[in-house]
Amino acid sequence: MSDNQLRLVWIYPDLLSTYGDQGNALVVERRARQRGLDVARLDVRSDQPIPTSGDIYLIGGGEDRPQRLAAERLRRDGHLSRAVQNGAIVFSVCAGYQILGHEFINDLGQREPGLGLLDVVSVRGEGERCVGDVLADIDPPLGMPQLTGFENHQGVTHLGPTARPFARVQIGKGNGTGDGTEGAYNGTVFGTYMHGPVLARNPLIADLLLKLALDVNALPPVDDRWYEALRNERITAAQQPA
Repeated sequence: MSDNQLRLVWIYPDLLSTYGDQGNALVVERRARQRGLDVARLDVRSDQPIPTSGDIYLIGGGEDRPQRLAAERLRRDGHLSRAVQNGAIVFSVCAGYQILGHEFINDLGQREPGLGLLDVVSVRGEGERCVGDVLADIDPPLGMPQLTGFENHQGVTHLGPTARPFARVQIGKGNGTGDGTEGAYNGTVFGTYMHGPVLARNPLIADLLLKLALDVNALPPVDDRWYEALRNERITAAQQPA
């Protein structure tokens, strides 16, 4: 951060906002403002260059063709990788998560290069689509309570040696590999398959992104009653027999 202003960048809302993941940007912005932070939010369309001066970058989910177009344009632009090299935080969901990896299968059935910001490779699953509520225990070093989200993907994502699983599922498929992992992270780059929007269901993840951007260990408390009501409702629903 500079000049006491948090720079929040929402990447390609015209391509990667199919599943309401733009709500993640709204949650981060609101929780920052509740702490008295001045927030400059920039929604960058796919025909615009990605700024390298952002503090937090958010990428959402999308259909197969928009995902391919987004990956092509992000590779050609090159600025997101440069921002990460400068210490920026990236939080990605579903299609955005796959784009941050080394490669994924595009809408043409071909291997599409990703950005290589996460040590993961995604392929197309051969079984049933992963759809439904997810409950997962977050990786202990991140120090957060159980996560709740909603998955809707056909992809299977394999983690390489430098990627840590973001969480381990209790309910749901997660990365689809059968090993119980969900999402991945490395340093300040995070990926998950969970929609919801996931930061509305899990506001402490938004707070984690803010703490990383501010380089602090704690934030002033805020009123979390609405978020807790939503979390409890979705956790209870997920635990009900099908």
